[in-house]
Amino acid sequence: MSAAGSAPVTRARLAAMKTAGEPIAMLTAYDATFARAIDAAGVDCILVGDSLGNVVQGRDSTVPVTIDDIAYHTACVRRGVQRALLIADLPFLSYSSIDVAIDAARRVMQAGAAMVKLEGGEPIFEAVERLSALGVPVCGHLGLTPQAVHQLSGYKVQGRDREARDRLVDEAGELERRGAGLLVLECVPASLARAVAEAVTIPVIGIGAGVEVDGQVLVLHDALGLGGAHRPRFVRDFMDGAESIPAALEAYVRAVRARDFPNAEESYAD
Repeated sequence: MSAAGSAPVTRARLAAMKTAGEPIAMLTAYDATFARAIDAAGVDCILVGDSLGNVVQGRDSTVPVTIDDIAYHTACVRRGVQRALLIADLPFLSYSSIDVAIDAARRVMQAGAAMVKLEGGEPIFEAVERLSALGVPVCGHLGLTPQAVHQLSGYKVQGRDREARDRLVDEAGELERRGAGLLVLECVPASLARAVAEAVTIPVIGIGAGVEVDGQVLVLHDALGLGGAHRPRFVRDFMDGAESIPAALEAYVRAVRARDFPNAEESYAD
Protein backbone atom coordinates (compact mmCIF):
# COMPACT_ATOMS: atom_id res chain seq x y z
CA MET A 1 0.00 0.00 0.00
CA SER A 2 1.07 3.60 -0.57
CA ALA A 3 2.90 5.53 2.10
CA ALA A 4 -0.34 7.48 2.50
CA GLY A 5 -1.70 4.48 4.47
CA SER A 6 -5.41 4.75 5.11
CA ALA A 7 -5.61 8.54 4.70
CA PRO A 8 -7.90 9.61 1.86
CA VAL A 9 -6.03 10.48 -1.34
CA THR A 10 -6.35 14.13 -2.36
CA ARG A 11 -5.11 16.26 -5.25
CA ALA A 12 -2.42 17.58 -2.90
CA ARG A 13 -1.33 14.02 -2.14
CA LEU A 14 -1.05 13.21 -5.86
CA ALA A 15 1.01 16.36 -6.46
CA ALA A 16 3.31 15.39 -3.58
CA MET A 17 3.72 11.90 -5.05
CA LYS A 18 4.87 13.43 -8.36
CA THR A 19 7.36 15.66 -6.55
CA ALA A 20 8.68 12.71 -4.56
CA GLY A 21 8.87 10.44 -7.62
CA GLU A 22 6.37 8.00 -6.08
CA PRO A 23 4.36 6.37 -8.90
CA ILE A 24 0.58 6.73 -8.78
CA ALA A 25 -1.57 3.62 -9.31
CA MET A 26 -5.01 3.97 -10.91
CA LEU A 27 -7.60 1.42 -12.06
CA THR A 28 -11.12 1.65 -13.39
CA ALA A 29 -14.13 0.34 -11.47
CA TYR A 30 -17.85 0.24 -12.17
CA ASP A 31 -19.43 -1.30 -9.05
CA ALA A 32 -19.11 -1.26 -5.27
CA THR A 33 -17.65 -4.76 -4.87
CA PHE A 34 -14.69 -4.27 -7.18
CA ALA A 35 -14.22 -0.71 -5.94
CA ARG A 36 -13.86 -2.07 -2.41
CA ALA A 37 -11.27 -4.63 -3.52
CA ILE A 38 -9.32 -2.09 -5.58
CA ASP A 39 -9.35 0.39 -2.70
CA ALA A 40 -8.09 -2.28 -0.29
CA ALA A 41 -5.22 -3.11 -2.66
CA GLY A 42 -3.83 0.41 -2.20
CA VAL A 43 -4.73 1.99 -5.53
CA ASP A 44 -4.52 5.78 -5.34
CA CYS A 45 -7.22 6.70 -7.87
CA ILE A 46 -10.29 4.89 -9.13
CA LEU A 47 -11.74 5.94 -12.47
CA VAL A 48 -15.36 5.36 -13.40
CA GLY A 49 -14.46 5.26 -17.06
CA ASP A 50 -16.72 5.44 -20.05
CA SER A 51 -14.89 2.22 -20.89
CA LEU A 52 -17.94 0.75 -19.15
CA GLY A 53 -19.49 0.95 -22.60
CA ASN A 54 -17.06 -1.73 -23.75
CA VAL A 55 -16.58 -3.95 -20.70
CA VAL A 56 -19.97 -3.65 -18.96
CA GLN A 57 -22.42 -2.86 -21.76
CA GLY A 58 -20.70 -4.87 -24.52
CA ARG A 59 -20.52 -2.00 -27.00
CA ASP A 60 -17.77 -1.52 -29.58
CA SER A 61 -16.88 2.02 -28.45
CA THR A 62 -17.42 4.45 -25.60
CA VAL A 63 -19.53 6.82 -27.72
CA PRO A 64 -22.98 5.44 -26.69
CA VAL A 65 -22.28 5.90 -22.96
CA THR A 66 -24.51 8.55 -21.38
CA ILE A 67 -24.22 10.82 -18.38
CA ASP A 68 -26.97 8.73 -16.76
CA ASP A 69 -24.71 5.67 -17.09
CA ILE A 70 -21.71 7.44 -15.58
CA ALA A 71 -23.71 8.93 -12.70
CA TYR A 72 -25.25 5.54 -11.86
CA HIS A 73 -21.92 3.70 -11.83
CA THR A 74 -20.21 6.54 -9.95
CA ALA A 75 -22.79 6.22 -7.18
CA CYS A 76 -22.21 2.45 -7.07
CA VAL A 77 -18.43 2.80 -6.90
CA ARG A 78 -18.61 5.56 -4.29
CA ARG A 79 -20.21 3.09 -1.86
CA GLY A 80 -17.15 0.84 -2.04
CA VAL A 81 -14.42 3.47 -1.72
CA GLN A 82 -12.82 4.55 1.54
CA ARG A 83 -9.44 5.95 0.49
CA ALA A 84 -8.83 6.30 -3.25
CA LEU A 85 -9.59 9.51 -5.14
CA LEU A 86 -12.69 8.84 -7.23
CA ILE A 87 -12.64 10.26 -10.77
CA ALA A 88 -15.54 10.07 -13.24
CA ASP A 89 -15.43 10.42 -17.01
CA LEU A 90 -17.67 12.97 -18.65
CA PRO A 91 -18.93 10.97 -21.66
CA PHE A 92 -19.23 11.83 -25.34
CA LEU A 93 -20.61 15.35 -26.00
CA SER A 94 -21.45 15.92 -22.33
CA TYR A 95 -19.13 18.97 -22.37
CA SER A 96 -19.95 20.33 -25.82
CA SER A 97 -20.84 23.70 -24.28
CA ILE A 98 -20.11 25.33 -20.94
CA ASP A 99 -23.65 24.92 -19.65
CA VAL A 100 -23.77 21.27 -20.68
CA ALA A 101 -20.38 20.63 -19.05
CA ILE A 102 -21.44 22.28 -15.81
CA ASP A 103 -24.60 20.19 -15.63
CA ALA A 104 -22.70 16.97 -16.40
CA ALA A 105 -20.05 17.74 -13.79
CA ARG A 106 -22.73 18.57 -11.22
CA ARG A 107 -24.41 15.22 -11.76
CA VAL A 108 -21.31 13.06 -11.37
CA MET A 109 -19.94 15.11 -8.47
CA GLN A 110 -23.25 14.78 -6.65
CA ALA A 111 -23.11 11.04 -7.37
CA GLY A 112 -19.81 10.86 -5.49
CA ALA A 113 -16.93 11.79 -7.82
CA ALA A 114 -14.10 13.95 -6.49
CA MET A 115 -12.82 14.87 -9.96
CA VAL A 116 -14.11 14.75 -13.54
CA LYS A 117 -12.17 13.72 -16.65
CA LEU A 118 -12.53 15.34 -20.09
CA GLU A 119 -10.93 14.18 -23.33
CA GLY A 120 -9.20 16.43 -25.84
CA GLY A 121 -7.06 19.52 -26.29
CA GLU A 122 -7.96 22.99 -27.52
CA PRO A 123 -11.74 22.41 -27.90
CA ILE A 124 -12.08 21.73 -24.16
CA PHE A 125 -9.81 24.47 -22.78
CA GLU A 126 -12.70 26.81 -22.00
CA ALA A 127 -14.72 24.07 -20.29
CA VAL A 128 -11.71 23.07 -18.17
CA GLU A 129 -11.14 26.68 -17.13
CA ARG A 130 -14.79 27.29 -16.28
CA LEU A 131 -15.23 24.06 -14.32
CA SER A 132 -12.02 24.70 -12.40
CA ALA A 133 -13.16 28.23 -11.57
CA LEU A 134 -16.39 26.78 -10.18
CA GLY A 135 -14.49 24.45 -7.87
CA VAL A 136 -14.69 21.26 -9.93
CA PRO A 137 -11.36 19.36 -9.97
CA VAL A 138 -10.53 18.39 -13.57
CA CYS A 139 -8.42 15.64 -15.12
CA GLY A 140 -7.46 16.05 -18.78
CA HIS A 141 -6.95 13.26 -21.30
CA LEU A 142 -4.64 13.57 -24.33
CA GLY A 143 -3.13 11.26 -26.93
CA LEU A 144 -5.55 8.57 -28.04
CA THR A 145 -8.96 9.85 -26.98
CA PRO A 146 -11.45 6.97 -27.30
CA GLN A 147 -14.48 9.25 -27.64
CA ALA A 148 -12.92 10.50 -30.91
CA VAL A 149 -12.19 7.00 -32.22
CA HIS A 150 -14.28 7.51 -35.36
CA GLN A 151 -12.51 10.77 -36.17
CA LEU A 152 -9.14 9.12 -35.50
CA SER A 153 -10.07 6.18 -37.77
CA GLY A 154 -9.45 3.61 -35.07
CA TYR A 155 -7.31 3.00 -32.02
CA LYS A 156 -3.88 4.17 -33.16
CA VAL A 157 -0.74 5.43 -31.47
CA GLN A 158 -0.71 9.24 -31.43
CA GLY A 159 2.12 11.79 -31.52
CA ARG A 160 4.50 10.06 -33.90
CA ASP A 161 5.46 13.10 -36.00
CA ARG A 162 7.11 16.32 -34.83
CA GLU A 163 4.05 18.53 -35.33
CA ALA A 164 1.81 16.18 -33.35
CA ARG A 165 4.41 15.85 -30.58
CA ASP A 166 4.78 19.61 -30.22
CA ARG A 167 1.03 20.13 -30.23
CA LEU A 168 0.49 17.52 -27.53
CA VAL A 169 3.13 19.05 -25.24
CA ASP A 170 1.62 22.49 -25.77
CA GLU A 171 -1.90 21.22 -25.07
CA ALA A 172 -0.76 19.55 -21.85
CA GLY A 173 0.73 22.83 -20.68
CA GLU A 174 -2.40 24.75 -21.57
CA LEU A 175 -4.64 22.26 -19.75
CA GLU A 176 -2.55 22.82 -16.65
CA ARG A 177 -2.76 26.60 -17.05
CA ARG A 178 -6.54 26.36 -17.43
CA GLY A 179 -6.81 24.51 -14.13
CA ALA A 180 -6.48 20.78 -14.77
CA GLY A 181 -4.94 19.03 -11.77
CA LEU A 182 -4.23 15.67 -13.41
CA LEU A 183 -3.62 14.38 -16.93
CA VAL A 184 -4.14 10.95 -18.51
CA LEU A 185 -1.94 10.29 -21.54
CA GLU A 186 -2.93 7.37 -23.74
CA CYS A 187 -1.12 5.47 -26.51
CA VAL A 188 1.83 7.74 -27.27
CA PRO A 189 5.54 6.95 -27.68
CA ALA A 190 7.35 6.64 -24.35
CA SER A 191 9.75 9.47 -25.19
CA LEU A 192 6.85 11.86 -25.84
CA ALA A 193 5.15 10.84 -22.61
CA ARG A 194 8.35 11.57 -20.71
CA ALA A 195 8.56 15.00 -22.36
CA VAL A 196 4.98 15.79 -21.34
CA ALA A 197 5.55 14.67 -17.73
CA GLU A 198 8.64 16.89 -17.56
CA ALA A 199 6.84 19.88 -19.13
CA VAL A 200 3.99 20.10 -16.60
CA THR A 201 3.86 20.20 -12.82
CA ILE A 202 0.62 18.20 -12.57
CA PRO A 203 0.83 14.37 -12.39
CA VAL A 204 0.70 12.56 -15.73
CA ILE A 205 -0.89 9.09 -15.68
CA GLY A 206 -0.01 6.85 -18.59
CA ILE A 207 -1.84 4.07 -20.38
CA GLY A 208 0.28 2.81 -23.23
CA ALA A 209 2.64 5.72 -22.57
CA GLY A 210 5.73 4.04 -21.15
CA VAL A 211 7.07 3.96 -17.62
CA GLU A 212 8.63 7.44 -17.39
CA VAL A 213 5.44 9.23 -16.35
CA ASP A 214 4.01 9.81 -12.88
CA GLY A 215 1.69 6.82 -12.72
CA GLN A 216 -0.27 4.18 -14.60
CA VAL A 217 -3.91 3.33 -15.27
CA LEU A 218 -5.52 0.22 -16.73
CA VAL A 219 -9.08 -0.85 -17.36
CA LEU A 220 -9.90 -3.31 -14.57
CA HIS A 221 -11.02 -6.06 -16.91
CA ASP A 222 -7.78 -5.82 -18.90
CA ALA A 223 -5.68 -6.03 -15.73
CA LEU A 224 -7.57 -9.20 -14.78
CA GLY A 225 -7.13 -10.85 -18.18
CA LEU A 226 -10.75 -10.33 -19.23
CA GLY A 227 -10.18 -7.94 -22.11
CA GLY A 228 -10.96 -10.40 -24.89
CA ALA A 229 -8.96 -11.94 -27.71
CA HIS A 230 -7.32 -8.71 -28.86
CA ARG A 231 -5.03 -7.45 -26.09
CA PRO A 232 -3.24 -4.12 -26.63
CA ARG A 233 0.51 -4.33 -26.13
CA PHE A 234 0.32 -2.07 -23.04
CA VAL A 235 -1.93 -4.51 -21.15
CA ARG A 236 -0.56 -7.07 -18.70
CA ASP A 237 -2.65 -9.89 -17.23
CA PHE A 238 -2.06 -9.60 -13.48
CA MET A 239 -4.19 -12.68 -12.83
CA ASP A 240 -1.40 -14.75 -14.40
CA GLY A 241 0.23 -16.43 -11.43
CA ALA A 242 -2.07 -14.80 -8.89
CA GLU A 243 -4.08 -16.91 -6.46
CA SER A 244 -7.01 -14.51 -6.28
CA ILE A 245 -8.38 -11.25 -7.62
CA PRO A 246 -7.19 -9.32 -4.52
CA ALA A 247 -3.70 -10.77 -5.04
CA ALA A 248 -3.77 -9.70 -8.70
CA LEU A 249 -4.81 -6.17 -7.75
CA GLU A 250 -2.00 -5.97 -5.20
CA ALA A 251 0.45 -7.26 -7.83
CA TYR A 252 -0.61 -4.44 -10.13
CA VAL A 253 0.00 -1.83 -7.43
CA ARG A 254 3.42 -3.32 -6.62
CA ALA A 255 4.43 -3.34 -10.29
CA VAL A 256 3.41 0.30 -10.74
CA ARG A 257 5.19 1.38 -7.55
CA ALA A 258 8.37 -0.44 -8.58
CA ARG A 259 8.17 0.89 -12.16
CA ASP A 260 8.18 -2.71 -13.35
CA PHE A 261 5.02 -1.96 -15.35
CA PRO A 262 4.96 -1.22 -18.19
CA ASN A 263 8.17 -2.75 -19.54
CA ALA A 264 9.75 -1.92 -22.91
CA GLU A 265 7.65 -4.52 -24.74
CA GLU A 266 4.50 -3.00 -23.25
CA SER A 267 5.43 0.51 -24.45
CA TYR A 268 5.60 2.28 -27.81
CA ALA A 269 8.81 3.54 -29.43
CA ASP A 270 9.05 6.64 -31.65
